[in-house]
Amino acid sequence: MNCSSVDVKAYFLGEASRAEKSSVEDHVRACESCREELDRLKLTDTALRSLAEEEAPQRIAFVSDKVFEPRWFEKIWRSGPAMGFASAALLAVAILVHGFSVNGFARPATTPAVDTAQIEQRIEREVNARLDTAVTKAVSATQATQTQQMAALLDAAEKRFESKRQTDMAIVQQAAQYYEKQTARLMVAVNDPEKVGQ
Repeated sequence: MNCSSVDVKAYFLGEASRAEKSSVEDHVRACESCREELDRLKLTDTALRSLAEEEAPQRIAFVSDKVFEPRWFEKIWRSGPAMGFASAALLAVAILVHGFSVNGFARPATTPAVDTAQIEQRIEREVNARLDTAVTKAVSATQATQTQQMAALLDAAEKRFESKRQTDMAIVQQAAQYYEKQTARLMVAVNDPEKVGQ
């Protein structure tokens, strides 16, 4: 049977019919390359099943969902720029109160106009930048963890295959040495039957 006519992947995934299963099993017993491919599929399946299921990072894909939105006071408390703005506003009020109390509530000659739209845009830019940084850091950490785990699993699988290959080679070498000795003894017996008993 030709290897191209055998679908080892469909057999492994359980998508082959009964007739196909029996023909694939017969072929795999006879064909070493297909047997190795089936072993690799089983190893890959085992490696993938051994990975621990990790919870998806929170608030990456669904930031706009209402379920994940904190309450208004939590937003202010957790937001660095908002707390910074509130602190700055409190400090400004304290300075104004101090200035009015020292100068006898005299109005300064010129008061600079505050552009609140510019301040809000700046705060929004800073919040977005921090959020993007946090999301990027979380995604890269998750990817690094998964890459390390996959590399460790692949390394373990390679070591296991190398160990098995070395064991098989040692057995083959021992068998070859044994048959060489037996062949040498047989040749001696054929050429000189008197030395057989010695």
